[in-house]
Amino acid sequence: MDVTESRSAVGGVIVTPRSGRPKVSAWFAWIAVTPFAWWAVVRLGGLESGSFTAQLMTATPYAVLASLVALLLAVLSRRRLAIAVAVAATASLAAAVIPRMTASAQPAADGPTLRVLSANLLFGRADAEAVVNLVRRVRPDVLSAQELSPAAVAELDEAGLKELLPHRVLHDEFGAGGSGLYARYPLTEVTGMFQAIGHNMPAARLTLPGGGQVELVAVHTYPPLGPRMTALWREGLRALPSAPSEGPYRILAGDFNASLDHAEFRGLVERGYVDAAEASGKGLIPTWPANRRVMPPIITIDHVLADRRLAVTGYEVHTLPRTDHRAVFTELRLPR
Repeated sequence: MDVTESRSAVGGVIVTPRSGRPKVSAWFAWIAVTPFAWWAVVRLGGLESGSFTAQLMTATPYAVLASLVALLLAVLSRRRLAIAVAVAATASLAAAVIPRMTASAQPAADGPTLRVLSANLLFGRADAEAVVNLVRRVRPDVLSAQELSPAAVAELDEAGLKELLPHRVLHDEFGAGGSGLYARYPLTEVTGMFQAIGHNMPAARLTLPGGGQVELVAVHTYPPLGPRMTALWREGLRALPSAPSEGPYRILAGDFNASLDHAEFRGLVERGYVDAAEASGKGLIPTWPANRRVMPPIITIDHVLADRRLAVTGYEVHTLPRTDHRAVFTELRLPR
């Protein structure tokens, strides 16, 4: 503690504590600031080259909050350089995250409405009755189902999905590989649109009442776990088709195993799409893991990417029993 000394008129020394804020040592401040400075560089530069950094980037929204502690320690150290670096790191991370909390302007669209629901069924184990009840409640025109097993197909139809969404293009499979598209209106499978790298990813053309057409892909890339899977994850995101500048609109819906804090995913969005959650100002609602006893959902890896010519008019996240992913629902408006 800093003190001041003064002599008493009657002799002796009076010791008085000097008021002021506590001081943090410079080395401790740098220990706190450096990880967030590194994080900001990796996030802004899109430098998540390996499995560890790819997984770590999904926690960027939490890094923004944690970086405030490092900023406080830098201020208490009274080291100008440490304070400057801490401010730059926090500001950079915040600039990457905060826009997801604000709805963005949408293109003019006064045509028909298209509702899209996406759900990962966890090896087909998700509660079929709950899935169908959700379909009844939100009334999607399209359901993109990932980890769709043959048993799940039968259970969903038995629960009533066949009557609600009678048109389908299914690539069901045991394990995590199966996927499918269900629709209220006629579907035609599209082949050759792209080379799927990952799980099954069927593509189909939906014909709307009045003749309008929309192309859809049920997306399920590999997760970035380990060097080889991370390479395939990256290749899988790059292989997904871009949105066309004219002709049928295109929508990608599913489990991308990626967030907006991944450069590869942002690169995909920039190829003609908007992330429906971000466009609605709800881009920080987590979708995984769901239904854990201890851990709540913490990261956002399930998405609906809509052709940027479409207007995003609604977005919701729903929890389904017996699956580790939350379902995402998007309402879109097509130009007339």
